[in-house]
Amino acid sequence: MSSDAPERTRRPAIVAVDDEPAVLAAVARDLRRRFGEKYRVLRANSGEEALEVVRELVARGDQVAMLIADQRMPGLSGTEYLVEARKLAPAAKRVLLTAYADTSAAITAINEVALDYYLLKPWDPPEEELYPVVEDLLQTWESGAALEAGGVRVIGHRFSKPAHDLRDFLARNRVPGRWLDVERDGEARELLKVAGIAEDGLPVALLEDGSVLEKPTVYELAERLGVAAQPATDHYDLVIVGGGPAGLAAAVYGASEGLSTVMVEREAPGGQAGTSSRIENYLGFPTGLSGSDLARRATDQARRLGAELLTVQDAVSLEVEGTGRLVRLSGGGALSANTVLIASGVSYRKLDTPGFEELTGAGVYYGAALSEARSCAQQRVVIIGGANSAGQAAVYFSNWAAQVTMLVRADSLTKSMSSYLIEQIAALPNIDVRTGSVAAEAIGEDDHLKAMRIRHDDGTETVEPTDACFVFVGAAPRTQWLNDVIARDERGFILAGADARAAGWPLKRDPYVLETSVPGVFVAGDVRARSIKRVASAVGEGSMAVSLIHEYLAAA
Repeated sequence: MSSDAPERTRRPAIVAVDDEPAVLAAVARDLRRRFGEKYRVLRANSGEEALEVVRELVARGDQVAMLIADQRMPGLSGTEYLVEARKLAPAAKRVLLTAYADTSAAITAINEVALDYYLLKPWDPPEEELYPVVEDLLQTWESGAALEAGGVRVIGHRFSKPAHDLRDFLARNRVPGRWLDVERDGEARELLKVAGIAEDGLPVALLEDGSVLEKPTVYELAERLGVAAQPATDHYDLVIVGGGPAGLAAAVYGASEGLSTVMVEREAPGGQAGTSSRIENYLGFPTGLSGSDLARRATDQARRLGAELLTVQDAVSLEVEGTGRLVRLSGGGALSANTVLIASGVSYRKLDTPGFEELTGAGVYYGAALSEARSCAQQRVVIIGGANSAGQAAVYFSNWAAQVTMLVRADSLTKSMSSYLIEQIAALPNIDVRTGSVAAEAIGEDDHLKAMRIRHDDGTETVEPTDACFVFVGAAPRTQWLNDVIARDERGFILAGADARAAGWPLKRDPYVLETSVPGVFVAGDVRARSIKRVASAVGEGSMAVSLIHEYLAAA
């Protein structure tokens, strides 16, 4: 192992391994030239030696930011090394160095080791072929590492719904913070003692400025952290309701094309897609990316271009006054606009199965609730649903849980899930897919989930110990706030284009393709009737809506 930086700096490490001394020296030189101030670049001549380097770093408590490995090495190949290194440093970004002839091995490694990128040798010039890739990966790693270090500390009971809501809020809004379980963490009990807080004051949020919030609501915590921003003005060219892929795309294109744009999101940027552990079929990301990462990138892009983002605010009504449009907010304010884009998305349908309502937030969760993943270490998890979102969650939770059981009402996954996910699930030994099976009852004990009664298609029932259950069933559109202002179909999805004309369109001209029954109010994404429920189509509709809004404003 060698490094030009002293060990005592404890900067995050980049570990590079290659059995060719000239190549290893070149990659280390180029990495140090650009990233040496913030990172230690460590070298190894073989996969076995590199594993020892990673073990030493982890044992000392040092951070490992990136692993770079050549594919063709004697002994351990690059892929084999990364498989083992991932077990030691799961958060580190993984990069494979390959020759052109080895690209098939690199593509295979994307699935085998969750490879983040592969680089073709030689990477010349590094300013174009090496640095942009490494810099992007390190920025992503840094954003995740920041979430683990310092920040807000939330203390509470794991199976407390208020505590879960606070944890989920911090995770989805990428606010640095730590969760301390009062029943498992001695540090949590010590902090409560020092602060003089009794357990009936839980959950508690300890802020970096030393202040303590007992039983805060999500909105109260958001205000203290500065997440719940206020609008900068009273009137906008475009108000976007919903911060999923459609809303974020519209924010990017609206702001970049000169429209004064504000986006309102009730939970966190990314919407339902933001909870996806891995999106692997989005164009341009061959290694896939998490919904959280997609939301972070899009949010940064929208803000850089000038869009305002108001999170932890919800639209509660839409009022039409001549050519003006008024969106009233849950916080009591209102946004006036020339145009409105409704991209409020959908939420998972709540189950009326016995026990589910009582145990929601106490072992039963709707959506991925990725903040719960590490709490499920070596536990038994049930996933209800058979579409892509359920499959992505099953794969993700399999990294921690001892057993993941998927309950799928249909007789096969092929009817609703992409083939790449089906293949991944089949290859994971701790995922058990139960087709023709439904949850008949969630059984609680001491106010949290303990077991699941499962009904099978042959009429038999089994009761199986369950520590956590995540529901991905059905899609209910978030359109209750529209009342009778906007025409919707029988399921609540918003009608647009020709469907809007047939539902009481008031003008002589035809509505634009994404225009609703109210002129100047547009719709995009999953909340639109007849929409295709995919991230890429939502992004496309969001950007397309801005073009139509320009046409509307030009003709107004």
